[in-house]
Amino acid sequence: MSQPDRPHIRELTAAREAYIPRPPAIYRGIVSSLQFEEVFLTKREEYEKLLSDGALMFQQVPLVEIDGMQLMQSKAILNYIAGKYNLYGKDLKERAMIDMYSEGVIDLMDLVMMYPLTPPENKQKYLSNIEQKAKDRILPVFEKGLANSQFLVGNQLSRADIHLLEVTLMLQELLPTILASFPKIQAFQEKMKALPIIGKFLQPGSARKPPPDGAYVKTVKEVLSHLFK
Repeated sequence: MSQPDRPHIRELTAAREAYIPRPPAIYRGIVSSLQFEEVFLTKREEYEKLLSDGALMFQQVPLVEIDGMQLMQSKAILNYIAGKYNLYGKDLKERAMIDMYSEGVIDLMDLVMMYPLTPPENKQKYLSNIEQKAKDRILPVFEKGLANSQFLVGNQLSRADIHLLEVTLMLQELLPTILASFPKIQAFQEKMKALPIIGKFLQPGSARKPPPDGAYVKTVKEVLSHLFK
């Protein structure tokens, strides 16, 4: 992956992994060789300070500071980083395919990210819903897309590949055997993890965060209390 320069990248978000869609962890890991700083909001007052300063365009996080800009909205952030670091295809047709694959993954990722915030009495039903949608709608598309290629679009790594890797790892944290019927995705996952920059990010002790726990849920609900009324 080419690296045009080494800017300072600063991301502000709620708790460790706010359930609001944001640049996926591995996506951030791809640029972790740059000067990258994550700022986690752990108190409501920190969020309100950003609001009062006018830093949050739509009154929500994440906020990414890069190249002298303050970027809001996860899709805009993802597209900017992908374009800057050669993860967005070689032409408009490839970008359209990358977008389609990415949106499909993000639909599933959003479901997974909401799981920790689901009431205990609804967790099993919610998990079954995740499993059904993954197996019936999402994963078959990617199994087919990887039938004759190492990457989903073109012959190089794109944001679509990074999204797919992350969502499959997230799924396996909840449903360890979910990829059993998808050998192409399993092989893809292993090839992706073998890439040095990704493999390093997935190692213990890296910047990758553990699965959400009760403390995470409590912090998110405190910082973003207006969303849980």
